[in-house]
Amino acid sequence: MVKSRAERLMSNVDDMDAVVILNDGEPFLDSTFWYITEQNSGCFEDCIAIVKRDGSMDVIVNVLEEESAHNGKGNVCVYHDRKERDEFIRNALKGTKKVGFNIHNSTYAGVAYVKKVVEDIEILDATKAIGETVCVKDAKEIEATEKACNISSKVASEIPEMLHDGISEKEMAAQMDNRMRLLGGTGNAFDTIAAFGANSSQPHHMPCDYKIKKGDTALFDFGTKYDRYCSDMTRTVFFGEPPGIMKRAYEVVLEAQTIGLEEYRDGANASAADLAARKLIDSTEFKGKFIHSYGHGIGMDVHQVISISPKSPQILHEGNIVSAEPGVYIPGIGGVRIEDTILITKNGYKRLTSYDHKFTVV
Repeated sequence: MVKSRAERLMSNVDDMDAVVILNDGEPFLDSTFWYITEQNSGCFEDCIAIVKRDGSMDVIVNVLEEESAHNGKGNVCVYHDRKERDEFIRNALKGTKKVGFNIHNSTYAGVAYVKKVVEDIEILDATKAIGETVCVKDAKEIEATEKACNISSKVASEIPEMLHDGISEKEMAAQMDNRMRLLGGTGNAFDTIAAFGANSSQPHHMPCDYKIKKGDTALFDFGTKYDRYCSDMTRTVFFGEPPGIMKRAYEVVLEAQTIGLEEYRDGANASAADLAARKLIDSTEFKGKFIHSYGHGIGMDVHQVISISPKSPQILHEGNIVSAEPGVYIPGIGGVRIEDTILITKNGYKRLTSYDHKFTVV
C-alpha cells in the first residue's frame, strides 16, 4: 500500500515521537504545511500540523480555514481562541518526549510557544528528514510540476514575439508574468529576471528601465506555480547579431548542460553533473566564468534542499525534481544561462520544460 506523506515523513525520522510543522503570521509560512496536508487553498496563518510516530496527523487550524482544511488530509481541529489551540496542541503531543521541528522554516517565537504549552518535550531538528521526504515527488506532485512547466515553456516560445526595439526589462518581465497567469499559472515561482546587454552578466539581476538595443543579449529566468508547485527555466536569446564572444559562450553553455544531464539518474552522485559541466567550461576560454552551481531541488519552493554542486554529498533519487542550469558570465559584456526543470528517473531523466535550445537571434 502507498504510504501517506505523513507516514513517509516519519519513516525518515530517527528517534522522534512527533514532528510539528508551524505556520506563523505572514510572511513566516512553511510550504511543508501545504505539502503534508495536501492543501492547495487557504492561507493557514497561525495553523499547525502535528505528525505522530504512527503517521497519523492532527491539523490545528483557526476558524477562518475550517472549510479549506477539510479538503485536505489529517484530523482537523478547529480552534476559536488561544485556549482552544493550546488544548489541541497538548492533546496532540500527549505522551511525546522528543519532538522535531522544521528549524530552518520555523520562527523562534513559534517553537518557544509550543515548548511553553507542552513543557516537558525535547526540541529536535527535523529539517533533514523533512528535506528527504519532500524531495522525492509522488505522482500528484509530478503532474502539478509538469503543468507549471508547460505554462512557462509556452511563454518561453513567445519571447521572440514579445521582444521589440526599445522594450525595457521591466516591461518584458511584466508581459511574461501576465502571460503565465493567463495560461493558468497561480503565481510566480520567483521574481522574473529579464536582463539585457551587460546586465545579463549578473545572475540575479532585477529588471530595470534599461531598453534593449541591437546586439544585446537577452536573458530570461522565470517560472510559474500550478497547485503550489514551481517551474524554473532560463532562456537566452539575442536581439540582433551579438558579439562573437557571446555566440561562443552560448555554444559552450549548451554543451555543458548536455554533458551535465548525462550524469542525471537514480543513484548518481549529485555532484557529478556539476563537475562534468564545470570541467567542460573550464577547458575553454571561459574558465572561472561559471560562478554558481549546476542545479538545485524544485518543489513547492523553487529552491529545495538538493544541491547539484561540486562538493555536494547527496545522492539523486528517482522522483527528485531538479534544475539543470550552467552559465557563463562576462562582466561588462553579458551572460548566458540555459536552464530546464528535470525529473530524475530510474535510468536517467525526463526534461519537464520544453523549448528550442538552438542559438536564436531575434
